[in-house]
Amino acid sequence: MTDKLTPQVRVIIATVLSFLFFALYDHFFIPKNVPLAENNSSKIEQNITSSPSSDMTTVASSNDISNSPVSLKSENTILVTVKAPSYELQIDRLGRIAKFYLSESKYKDDHGERIQLIDASQGVLPLEVRFSDKSVNTDAFLMSYSADKNIINVEESGSSVILTQKLGDVTISKTVTFFPSGKYDLHVKLSQAKDYFISPGFRPNAAVDSYTFHGALIKKADGTIQTISDGDAKGDERFSHAHIVAAADKYYTTFFYELNTGLETVILPGKESNPLLFVKGNDNFQLNGYVGPKEYVKLKEIHAELTDVVEYGFFTFIAKPLFTLLSYLHGIFGNWGWAIVAMTIIVRLVLYPLTYKGMVSMNKLKELAPKVKELQKKYGDDKQKLNMHMMELYKKHGANPMGGCLPILLQIPVFFAVYRVLQNAIELKGAAWILWVHDLAIMDPYFILPVLMGLTMFLHQRITPTTFNDPMQEKIMKFLPLIFTFFFVTFPAGLTLYWFTNNLASIVQQFYVNKLFAKKHEEEKAEK
Repeated sequence: MTDKLTPQVRVIIATVLSFLFFALYDHFFIPKNVPLAENNSSKIEQNITSSPSSDMTTVASSNDISNSPVSLKSENTILVTVKAPSYELQIDRLGRIAKFYLSESKYKDDHGERIQLIDASQGVLPLEVRFSDKSVNTDAFLMSYSADKNIINVEESGSSVILTQKLGDVTISKTVTFFPSGKYDLHVKLSQAKDYFISPGFRPNAAVDSYTFHGALIKKADGTIQTISDGDAKGDERFSHAHIVAAADKYYTTFFYELNTGLETVILPGKESNPLLFVKGNDNFQLNGYVGPKEYVKLKEIHAELTDVVEYGFFTFIAKPLFTLLSYLHGIFGNWGWAIVAMTIIVRLVLYPLTYKGMVSMNKLKELAPKVKELQKKYGDDKQKLNMHMMELYKKHGANPMGGCLPILLQIPVFFAVYRVLQNAIELKGAAWILWVHDLAIMDPYFILPVLMGLTMFLHQRITPTTFNDPMQEKIMKFLPLIFTFFFVTFPAGLTLYWFTNNLASIVQQFYVNKLFAKKHEEEKAEK
């Protein structure tokens, strides 16, 4: 063995670097919030050509919308106010959901104000209609809707409003039934057939970062999920019979869904190529919609298929079962913090066979370290002979130099899946754990968990057998607990709690393996 990194050290460093890249870059180098998109209905080209496969025609080919006689004041005129226990929304004179506020206390911002998911300054609003006929579309952005009521208090069974707009010889009627969950039913009727498209709106802008997904999510007819992140919309995306058409940030979403026949969907590139969603309507058109947080239980109660809106990226296939487990444990403990602790322990138990093999391998390599050094001195100038004798040594004693690497590599996907679950779980927002931790979705205000995490990481290093041949490598590894403590200071408390619990489990396992080897040595000495 030369002074190069051992396989175990390479994997540990690779794991650390991967964690730093995926997690730390998100927290320290990416803006957490971007300005709301400006009202670009008058600034972007709104042409979408027809698609032979779905028979879609032009969406609002009206480049002269910017010249339409609509003042900001008239655009902001509120026609209907809808109040439910968990939200309040306002419908403007163009029949769109212009504002949407979450009323629950846990959804207040840093200033104690209600979180606003929908704002009129965004590029396209929920229920916004754009006609293919240029002249009709111009009228649609000039003529005001009328409503059969101005204030609605949403009842459990649903409460409806009828919005009507007269566009020359065309009358459009929207009947919207709102429910306490944030779900709504939409029925659009036209007095005569005209090609038009309607939007679920631009994504909420309350929780945006560059590691968690924000953009458009489509559940296609075949059940697969396709995502189009902000900045990636090309304008040639077409989806026939899509079940769910969603726009989402980290925690919140607005979407249409039709789980039987599906929706004919097109993507319009908005400002900075952000995706704007539209579905093709007809003269008697019905669908369902939702605006609100991506709460798993709430979405599942509406329909189990809607939970697909909660997207975890590449590791979704691992992350979804992990969240299901986390949610189940929350039902048992009634506390998300203790649910995280229990989930971490269960994951460690499931992975125990792998971690055990890795720990055993590290102990065996430590035992052979003196003999390896002897071989290095004897064959230091002949790498071929050195490697040959080292392999014979490992084979004789049943040691595998890669035995500690594979278990670590296999655990990396699980770790990142847990990371994504805890990063994306809005359920942790406003969720207290014990004493000083009042919100698992934000940093520990007193830095107790990061410090405990660093101390347990240091302790685990101290009791873990190592095969360092370079003193510099050993010094670098010793600084890792301090580095991690520094970075975890601003991490969500829920994620830090997971890492701290994981360290405790690693310490227990390592003590157990070390005890086994100590007992083995005593037995070997007794035999001699």
